[in-house]
Amino acid sequence: MLLMTESDLPLKRIARGKVREVYEVCRDQLLLVASDRVSAYDVVMAEPIPMKGAVLTQVSAWWFRQLDGLLKHHMISADADEIIKLVPALRGHREAIAGRAMLCRRGTVFPIECVIRGYLSGSAWREYAKQGTLAGETLPAGLQESGRLDPPIFSPATKAESGHDENITVGRMREVLGAEATAELERLTRLVYGKGRDVALQHGIIIADTKFEFAGTKEGEIILIDEVMTPDSSRFWPADGYRPGRPQPSFDKQPLRDWLDVERHAGRWNGDAPAPKLPPEVVTATSERYLEAYRRLTGTPLEF
Repeated sequence: MLLMTESDLPLKRIARGKVREVYEVCRDQLLLVASDRVSAYDVVMAEPIPMKGAVLTQVSAWWFRQLDGLLKHHMISADADEIIKLVPALRGHREAIAGRAMLCRRGTVFPIECVIRGYLSGSAWREYAKQGTLAGETLPAGLQESGRLDPPIFSPATKAESGHDENITVGRMREVLGAEATAELERLTRLVYGKGRDVALQHGIIIADTKFEFAGTKEGEIILIDEVMTPDSSRFWPADGYRPGRPQPSFDKQPLRDWLDVERHAGRWNGDAPAPKLPPEVVTATSERYLEAYRRLTGTPLEF
């Protein structure tokens, strides 16, 4: 499979994010293409991570299939041959889309990240440890880092074009979207996370927290969109090594973050772009971490 940092397809490209590019297929359909770009601390690295785009796309596709019948979602197909049949303009571009492209229904995206936390970690832990709150709202005293939250906390965030998303209260979400939409998005978020948490745990993975995006269709449906419970949008922890009261190892770009932390502490990187050149062993370790997440979750190696 080719390494891909940027796609060049015979469709109108309407958006380019840190990882994904979005193409317009027609009025009702989009093509999402996940590159092998990787970012850390809001900086995109110069070196791509082999197979990362395929892992993100195919993990999402696997989850969408698990969620069929539970709620509506945007995936039409993530199979390259089927996509080419449906979008003839992509003939001759199979290698560029194999594994990493998803043909999707189109909708109007709600401007809120629907974050749900089943365990206290990351930015939520840092705020709690300092202030005893999450998004300014008080949490019970005595919680541990990486401790399980029961019930999980619905913790919406604003969608940032660059930089970090900002945690907001559910009350603020109601002001933005209205009470009815807020209640339905929270219900769907809890529904999907509950299913995902239980399925992943059967495969030895704890999904500590995750974020979802939703859109409204012209038919008036709310559909789940974008990536779903991937190592980029979630914290995946190995269940057999879980110990509350400390940080947990994770199935994501942790080898990359760890190496960058060393560079920052040594004064070789100030945290701004451009990032330092990644050593081959860091690239390889990060790729292997993503592929292991796919294998553990689905029970099979990544093939397409």
